[in-house]
Amino acid sequence: MRHIYAFAIVGLLAGCAGQPVQPLTYSATTSTTAQANKRLIENFYHAFQQRDAETMANSYAPNASFSDPVFTDLHGQQVGDMWRMLAGRAQNFSMVYDGINADEQTGEAHWTATYTFSQTGRTVVNDIHSRFTFENGKIATQHDSFDLWHWTIQALGVKGRVLGWTPFVKHKIQHQAGKALQDYQLEHGH
Repeated sequence: MRHIYAFAIVGLLAGCAGQPVQPLTYSATTSTTAQANKRLIENFYHAFQQRDAETMANSYAPNASFSDPVFTDLHGQQVGDMWRMLAGRAQNFSMVYDGINADEQTGEAHWTATYTFSQTGRTVVNDIHSRFTFENGKIATQHDSFDLWHWTIQALGVKGRVLGWTPFVKHKIQHQAGKALQDYQLEHGH
């Protein structure tokens, strides 16, 4: 489980297992700001499909925050570096997105990433819901939700099915992902 962080590429991803995500509601009238925020999300996911981590990183405000079931509390430079690390290490990666909505302050999107989990060679299909807030035309916060136990079943097989739901395994995945990001930042002088 040394490279558990790789799953975050689609999870990108903590305690949302099995909980349905309720869509945000948006007004019928769309302002110029809302349209720009929607375009920002669309450009972000298009860049993700291309594994263009620089465009993704530049979509965030300097003090942005990111959280998911794996990377639970990233800020500033860490957010862009996470995407750089994940995009650079992705194997057999593809991604589709839909359900993009935005208003003047918030946004959301649904996306599904498919890739090979490098440690086991198993294919993972991760279904993710993202929620955003915006600041000065950039992403200020992003919170991604997905079923971490479902991910562990796909990535780890029987071990994931038996142990993937436990707090011990969840914390181990989070610790390893955090360590991988820390190592990436040291290696790249960030």
